[in-house]
Amino acid sequence: MISKRLFARGKSVFQRHRVFGAGCAGVIGLLALIGVSSAHAAAAQCDRACLGGLITRYVEALVAHDPSKLPLADNVRVTEDSKVVKLGEGLWKEPLTKGTFRQDYLDITKQVAASHVELMEGKEPVLLTVVLHVKDRKIGGIEMLVERVTPQSRFQPKVLGQPIRGMNDPVPANKKMSRDALAKTALTYTRGLRVGSFTDAGTPFAPETFRVENGVITAGKGCGSPDCAMYTQIINLHPTATANVAAVDEENGVVLLWMNFGFPSVFGMDKALVTFEAFKIWGGEIHVINAFFRTLPINAARNWPSTDPSP
Repeated sequence: MISKRLFARGKSVFQRHRVFGAGCAGVIGLLALIGVSSAHAAAAQCDRACLGGLITRYVEALVAHDPSKLPLADNVRVTEDSKVVKLGEGLWKEPLTKGTFRQDYLDITKQVAASHVELMEGKEPVLLTVVLHVKDRKIGGIEMLVERVTPQSRFQPKVLGQPIRGMNDPVPANKKMSRDALAKTALTYTRGLRVGSFTDAGTPFAPETFRVENGVITAGKGCGSPDCAMYTQIINLHPTATANVAAVDEENGVVLLWMNFGFPSVFGMDKALVTFEAFKIWGGEIHVINAFFRTLPINAARNWPSTDPSP
């Protein structure tokens, strides 16, 4: 026969085990919830394929004049040439077809999908920079800079029939740089504009660096001018040049800057060159530059926040 003391002791042990079991169940449940939450967060994030796919869908919807084809968040904000517009207005109404050039800049960390895209309006190129601001795999913001190329345009695209050489080359494993270092290196270019000298600004060009602007090689190999070298080519002093980081493609080693060159401008006292300029960077040096630009009022601002600190 079991004594009362032994029975009480057994009951106490049972209760402790029951509490411990409940605690284990709670911990297991909490871990399960964390796992589900993490899985949901991962599902909500766009990877490179997802971000690139959104660019594809955007171009297709734009050409079809049908924004309903896009996965849109509520209250989508849209700007075109630094002005707020309604979705479906502006470039959306133009009779466009796809061109032959597209260069993506995919920022997984900040969930930004950007691209330089050539479209055609009849026989005339339309150089589009598009920046999609993504949240939960939906487009919450759309930013466009549009340059229409006419027969009278100073820059007639010549090298947009194929990818810009070197821009998509894999970054050497031992030459990769942090996001912060990539952005800071790109911003030395803007500093060079402000002081009128890339040498004085410490802008680190590689020996093979070349620059493409609106489909024309304007510096480096292929420039076709006696004054082609990145450091010795004459550049105008732009003391009021401003910059804003639009995207940092960490995997591909590319930084996309929005820049307003400010005063002076060869396009008139009240005009400024505004550009989305991409810099391929690795090993502490800029290797390739690709820019789409147009002129806007000299006080034009990007009207979107910089993804990374910029002076």
